[in-house]
Amino acid sequence: MTVPNFTAGQVLTAAELDALRSALGMTIPDFVAGQVLTAAELNQLVAVANNPIYGTATGGVGAPVAVTIGGVDYEYLTFTSSGTLTITKAGLFDVLMFAGGGCGGTGATNGAVGGGAGAGGVLEETIFLDASVTVTIGAGGATGTPWTEGSSSTVGNAARNLSVAGGGKGGGYLTGLASIQGSMGGSGGGGVSANVGQGFANIANPSMAPGISGHSGAANNGGGGGATANASTTTGGTGYDVSAFIGGSALIKATGGNGNTVANTNGAANSADGGGGGPTGNNTGYGSGGSGIVYIRFKV
Repeated sequence: MTVPNFTAGQVLTAAELDALRSALGMTIPDFVAGQVLTAAELNQLVAVANNPIYGTATGGVGAPVAVTIGGVDYEYLTFTSSGTLTITKAGLFDVLMFAGGGCGGTGATNGAVGGGAGAGGVLEETIFLDASVTVTIGAGGATGTPWTEGSSSTVGNAARNLSVAGGGKGGGYLTGLASIQGSMGGSGGGGVSANVGQGFANIANPSMAPGISGHSGAANNGGGGGATANASTTTGGTGYDVSAFIGGSALIKATGGNGNTVANTNGAANSADGGGGGPTGNNTGYGSGGSGIVYIRFKV
C-alpha cells in the first residue's frame, strides 16, 4: 500500500483527498480538500502507510477461520450467499471476490454446437471499512430465451463499493438458426461453431482493476475464458487457486466452461465457473453458470 506522491506544503485537492482515503482509510488525519499538507502530517501519512491497521468483522458462513499465510496470521470469513459484513473494529480488510459465471450457449438442430461460458470476474483488493456493509453474491448465468451472463458480486456501500463483473455467456443458436455470439464479461464466452464471434474479458470495466484480469473465450464452438487464462479451442480457460488467500490445499474457482459438451455441464454453486456449451438445439442455453463467492480476511 502506498501514499500518493505528496510533498510538504502541498494543497490537497478533492481528488487527492479521495486518493488518500482510498489508500489509508480513517487512520489518516482528518484532512479536508484545500488543506495545506505540513511536513508533520506527511510524516504521519508515511508512518501509517508502513504500518497499516487491520480491523475485525463477523459474517458469512460460521465463525472466522484462523490461518497463517507467509508467516502472517489472519482470520477470514466466507460468504456463499448475500449477507452483512458486520464490522466490530474499523480498519483494513483484504477482499477476494468472484462474480457468477455465465451460461453456456446451446447448439442447433443442424449439428452446429454452442460455446462455453466465461468464468465470473475476480477482484482482490484491500479496503478500509468503519461500518457494516452489504455483501452481494452474483448469481450464475441462467438458461432461457436467450440465456444470460453471470451477475456481479459486490462488497460495500455508497461510500466505498467494490464490484466485479459476471462471466460472459457462450455463443449459441436461437430458433431459426439465429446465432448469438459469445459475450463480454469478467471473462468472455466462447463462440458458436461456424461463427467466429467470441467474448472478451471486460477489462475496460473499472471494477476489474486492480484485480485479476479475466480472459477471452475461443472462437468456433470454443470454451469460455477463465480467471487466469484464455480458452484453448473447446476447453475453457483455467481458474484461480484461492489457497494463496485462505491457505490449505489447492481450491480452484472461476474456470471457463467447455464448448460442445455432451451433457449439460452446470457450474457448481459458489464456483464462479462458466457453464458448458451444448451439442444440440434447445434454444434456451445449455450449462448454467456457477454462482460467485466472497472471502474477506484481516490480520490478527
